[in-house]
Amino acid sequence: MKKQSENTITVFEHEAVRLSDTGECKITPTQLTALQKFGSTGDVPYFTLLYNGIKFCEYVGVLQVGNLTIEVLPKVDRGSDDKNQWKKILIDMLRKVGTFDVSASSETSLKIKNNSILDIYIESFLVQVERLVHQGLIKKYRKQEDNCTALKGKLVFAKHISKNIIHKERFFVKYTVYDQLHVLNQILFKTLNLIRVINTNSNLQSRVSTLLLNFPEMPDVKASESLFENIVYNRKNESYRQAMLIARLLLLNYHPDINSGRNHVLALMFDMNLLWERFVYVSLRKHFAGGIQPQQTKAYWKLDGCRVVSLKPDVVLVKDKIKYILDTKWKLPANNKPGHSDLQQMY
Repeated sequence: MKKQSENTITVFEHEAVRLSDTGECKITPTQLTALQKFGSTGDVPYFTLLYNGIKFCEYVGVLQVGNLTIEVLPKVDRGSDDKNQWKKILIDMLRKVGTFDVSASSETSLKIKNNSILDIYIESFLVQVERLVHQGLIKKYRKQEDNCTALKGKLVFAKHISKNIIHKERFFVKYTVYDQLHVLNQILFKTLNLIRVINTNSNLQSRVSTLLLNFPEMPDVKASESLFENIVYNRKNESYRQAMLIARLLLLNYHPDINSGRNHVLALMFDMNLLWERFVYVSLRKHFAGGIQPQQTKAYWKLDGCRVVSLKPDVVLVKDKIKYILDTKWKLPANNKPGHSDLQQMY
């Protein structure tokens, strides 16, 4: 374990962080309490609780508690402790599978690779929003009700009578407005304000403040899975898709500290086994166009009155009419030989 900066700790998967750690990897009791509270909910697979510490599992990515950022890197070769090398491997894998895409120059891409993984997500989002602002934030029609001094749109008679029985000069009307106040821009605005809270990079902070000047004040929107699932993309708003992908990761994985407000938790963590499986699939698909089949579930075992037991291979490769079944494992086999359990699973 090594320290990257004053507020960043870098560890490898399956390693532990304890209060008793000295120097570079020490966490404070307040930060540990926030992590324990977050992990005690029962549905947090990223780490397990230890006495005065936590131990990370097979998940990799970035975990932020207050102003402390913990980077969890993948590691197979126990002979190499070069954190920059493993960080580069993780970032390239995430970029390859399409978790994020920085549409910037190679110089900018190389510059942000030396920062934390969280900085790269924030950088990716800011690049996308800057592009949208440059193109012009899209506008949409929306219905609005208001008590106006001029008659426009449709008079809402019931509310007009109840609210304006004394004020004869007013009209309660319902009319159409064409502006930037819609759910896509509200999500961008909410994410930018979230970044102002979680970002610790002064270079990125100024860009956030500049972007917020291009947005009118917008009402808050509740971030949820259904909010993002209900977004319908079309030719007009397709340019928002990549920004929405990163906004979804940031908003849905942010857990605010409602007590003191200083020890929020942000978890951008990925199952390394699934990430490796996806990386292998994307890499093979690039070289065997048309020969890679999507995962298909096949019924394997069934007893009367019981549910069907199914099998689903990780990757199916078809070449010269021969079908190859591939099983991905994020580990080094002992003595360069697969284990009995792995062979049984393949069989």
